[in-house]
Amino acid sequence: MVAEPATIDPMDEIDTETETELEDDRLRLIFTCCHPALALEGRVALTLRTLAGLSTAEIARAFIVSEPTMAKRLVRAKHKIVGARIPYRVPPAHLLPERTTGVLAVLYLLFNEGYAASGGPDLIRANLCNEAIRLARALTQLMPDEPEARGLLALMLFHHSRRDARLDDAGDLITLEDQDRSRWDATEIAEANAMLERALRERLVGPYQLQAAIAACHANAPRADETDWDQIAALYELLLGLTPTPVVELNRAVAIAMARGPEDGLALVDQLGPSDLLQGYYLLHATRADLLRRLERPAEAAAAYRQALALVGSDAERRFLTRRLAEVSGR
Repeated sequence: MVAEPATIDPMDEIDTETETELEDDRLRLIFTCCHPALALEGRVALTLRTLAGLSTAEIARAFIVSEPTMAKRLVRAKHKIVGARIPYRVPPAHLLPERTTGVLAVLYLLFNEGYAASGGPDLIRANLCNEAIRLARALTQLMPDEPEARGLLALMLFHHSRRDARLDDAGDLITLEDQDRSRWDATEIAEANAMLERALRERLVGPYQLQAAIAACHANAPRADETDWDQIAALYELLLGLTPTPVVELNRAVAIAMARGPEDGLALVDQLGPSDLLQGYYLLHATRADLLRRLERPAEAAAAYRQALALVGSDAERRFLTRRLAEVSGR
């Protein structure tokens, strides 16, 4: 177990007396912590640790790095605050835009941890989802002309609308294609559609709007077999141009597998195999296992499911992978 870095508390330095248009206390503090003098990853990680209360392990999984690596990064960020005498004050209104990217990332990762917990008995942490949505609403009110804030809120609402259909009565995972869509929250989907449409009218498309557009393809499909996977693959291609990360490449591979067949998707996933970043990412191995299962290659699928099981954190996802492993192993 890695000890939590607690040598310096940046919250001790926060001055909340500066005049600003920020009315939500939690959002004020997030803007305060997302100081542009820190590297983006450092400011986001430190805010999640200090204000959102996520553990170092949870933040490490969000950034797909080891826990000791993230612990060192948090310590370095805290030392930089003190060493560079970075003032922690609520920024005035005209300085909010330079911190918006960090604030959006904090809310995005906070929601992600709530939507699919990185570890523990509960897959869904409703309190984190609700708080992230509340803060995203406050952000859109504060910055009504920021399309990425609207895109992020739409993305959260699309995903949150499925909350009642994602687990069965035993708390086991139900995949997207098998969910009862009548249990999806139609009111939230309608709000998300309107939010996304308004954001896209600004013609300043960013990664959160693209992810919301992908989520909209799922949310607006009456049945799983009516999902427009070609459109989703095209949207992932655009997203890859803005955020060229292995995780986006993995998601694009899944979309291509669904649009063109598992063999095409598997070829792309196997190209990602050597990526150092993804080797410890259980979804790489789980995705590969699922594609091999669909291709009726059970022995290879079983090996990939075992790799995923060695890395998965949440109990619900572990049970799901265990069932899949038993299926392909003939047990």
